[in-house]
This record gives sequence, C-alpha cells and structure tokens, in this order.
Amino acid sequence: MKPRQKTTMVASACLILSLAASSFLLHRIDRLRPQGAADDALFLSSPKVIQRASLGYDGLMACIYWTRAVQYFGFRHHYFATSYNQLAPLLEITTHLDPHLMVAYEFGTSFLAPKPPHGAGEPERAIELLQYGIQQNPDSWKLYYDLGFVYYMELHDYKKAAETFERGSHVPNAHPFLKVLAAQMAQHAGEYETARMLWSATYQTAQDAQIKENAVEHLRALRVDEDVEHLQQAVTRFGERTGRLPASIAELASAEGLSGAPVDPDGHAYKLTPEGRVEIRVPDDFPFASKGLPPGYKPAPKYHQLQ
Repeated sequence: MKPRQKTTMVASACLILSLAASSFLLHRIDRLRPQGAADDALFLSSPKVIQRASLGYDGLMACIYWTRAVQYFGFRHHYFATSYNQLAPLLEITTHLDPHLMVAYEFGTSFLAPKPPHGAGEPERAIELLQYGIQQNPDSWKLYYDLGFVYYMELHDYKKAAETFERGSHVPNAHPFLKVLAAQMAQHAGEYETARMLWSATYQTAQDAQIKENAVEHLRALRVDEDVEHLQQAVTRFGERTGRLPASIAELASAEGLSGAPVDPDGHAYKLTPEGRVEIRVPDDFPFASKGLPPGYKPAPKYHQLQ
C-alpha cells in the first residue's frame, strides 16, 4: 500500500471515529437534560458539566453547540419569536468549550444584542459574552470594536463606547479607525476635553489624509459645540437676572464681561435669534457641529459620509 493511500485511510478512520464520538456525546448529554421541562429550556445549561461530559472533545463540542445556537436563533427568528431563552446559554457553552472560537463572539453578539424581531434584545448578555471573549483573547481588537458598538447602538452609552474603542485602539495591529470612533463617542457624550484629546491624537498618528482631515473638522466642531453651550448658558443667566432675553449677542457679551462678541473658529460672530437660540452663521463650514444649528439643518453630503 502506498504511503498516501495509508494516510488517507487513517484520516478517514479518524473522521469516522470523531463523528461517532460526537453522536455518542450528544446522546449522552441529551440524557442529562431535565425531562418534562418547557421546550425552550430543554438543554443542560452548565458549561462545566458539558465540558466534563465532552470527554476531551472540547473543540468538537464547541462547533456542535455553535451550530445549535445558529439553528436555534435562525428557527425562532424565522417565526418572529419574541423570546430567545436558550440563546445566551448556548453561546456561553460554546465559548467556554472553545474560548478562541471568534465567530461565536462576532455573530453571537449580533444575535443577542438587537431588539426583537432582529435579535434577542439582551444587550447585557452580549456585553458579558464579549467581555469574556476579550479576557480570553486580549489581542483581538475586533472584540473591542463589537463591544463598543453594543454600548453605542443598543444602550446609547456614549461614554462607555468611547472608553471601549479607546482601549481597543491600543491593541497591537488595531485598525486606526478605532481612535476615530473613540473620539466620536466622547464627543457624543459631551466630554469636550476627552474628545479634543482623542481627535488630536487621531490627527497626530493617522497616516491617511482623509482621516487627518476628518479629525481637523471634528476639532473645529468641538470648539463650536463648546462655545454654543457656554453662550446658551449665558442666555439663561441673563434671563434669570433681567427677566428678559438679551437683544443681541453683543448685549449678551457685555453682560458676561467679554471684550467683544464671541466668534467661531472662522472668525464669524455667533448670532442670537429672537427666541434666545445661539446659532452658527455659516453651518456648512462646520459639518460635524451638533449645537447651534438652524432647525432642520443637515450637514453637506461629502462630510456626512465621513462620520
């Protein structure tokens, strides 16, 4: 018999044994399931017990349980289910059996976090899953990326999103856009100093000209947002003192003891509407500003795509 044929036969025998072992293990685990329980809870939920029952075939069992998780989600999603009680435990079992099965974290999170009917509506469990994944795979910047987006998209926690993206940006070989995301989240959270620091770091370290330009525009927008917020607070103080709104931005500046009318980074004075709103004179010059914009204003498309 030729060596190549012998190798093929050995490999085939190993495959058959593995399939037989997986079938045996599934049968063994199924026998451990509680009988008479509701259909949505008919499985053994302890990762440790599953691991002991796997008889050393942890990797194989992880693949089997990952397949079960996908099938479970797919079936319930197809029928517009509003509850996914088995999903988080199935993913926890999968990742405890094989902590380096990255697909289980990436797609498992997209199954868990969104609200029904698009997902299980369990962002907290998705966060736990990703935090475990980061603990087991500290060099994976993609897990930080996924975790930051759960905080941002599902919980609207911009501060934690910023902190997560920032931590991820320090992982070796992390995509440079993580710094951009960290700065954007800090800006959304209203943390001007943190956002300014992050955007400055992005500008200084980026190699891509578009990212540098994006950082500059966000720094300019930060200045505008901070100015408008402070001026709007000054309008409130003026009203509390006088019982009326200031007639102009010049009167407001005088009441605040400023040397002149405050101006934006391009040198244009801010304007004050009759309703007491502080606005930018040329909003198109500050496409990333979030304050001082006329009602209904939308940024120019060329910059909107960079956000």
